[in-house]
Amino acid sequence: MKQLQPPDWAAPRGYANGVAARGTLVFVGGQIGWNAQQQFESDDFIEQTEQALRNVAAVLQQAGAGPQHMARMTWYIVDRPEYLRRLKELGEAYRRVMGRNFPAMSCVEVSALMEERAKVEIEVTAVVPD
Repeated sequence: MKQLQPPDWAAPRGYANGVAARGTLVFVGGQIGWNAQQQFESDDFIEQTEQALRNVAAVLQQAGAGPQHMARMTWYIVDRPEYLRRLKELGEAYRRVMGRNFPAMSCVEVSALMEERAKVEIEVTAVVPD
């Protein structure tokens, strides 16, 4: 996988502007912050995010992939001010689960998610090299 960074652009922090990859595509549907039994253990944004990331990692593992294979990640959040206020904690939770693997990333505030208690939903596209 190759990160795409125009030479005259400022370096992004915590994500890549673009990624080029070749191999088997793995699509991880939106994962929220509940456990394997589809039960929420917390209503805290950071705890839900860390659980959602663990869920993403578990699905990736089923394809023989890991965080290093992520090419694209999209976050849907319900509270932009909380997201911005807790960025340091969020970064720490992200690195605990995903390490220092930073795919091309988007984050969008939405009015609600399908599961009423969900505060974040994360989907990923990964590429496992041939």
